[in-house]
Amino acid sequence: MSPNPSENIKENLNEAGAHLKTAAGAASEAVRGAASAAGEELRLGKANVKAELADTALAGMAAAELGGEAAREQVDALLDKGRDLLDSASDLIRERPLASFGVAFAAGWLVAALSRRDR
Repeated sequence: MSPNPSENIKENLNEAGAHLKTAAGAASEAVRGAASAAGEELRLGKANVKAELADTALAGMAAAELGGEAAREQVDALLDKGRDLLDSASDLIRERPLASFGVAFAAGWLVAALSRRDR
């Protein structure tokens, strides 16, 4: 006796359903694996971004320190030059007091004359 065609269809449909169920399980597993891998990549990327931002902050602070140090050096150099200039002026006044008074008087007169003109 030959099998009934409706039974063959039913068996084939059951087999197709079993394969479909296995395929759905495999797809679900693949999605979970992809989500896990994506999560790991996201965590790794986040850690890399944090590390780069920390390195950027450290480099910025180092640059600020160097800039502050350079500015202090420049201020010190200017103060030294100012002291040298004052010492030179003091020596000149001690050596030639009359000439120094004359130069100071002339400079004061010139400044006063220029300030009157601007008004």
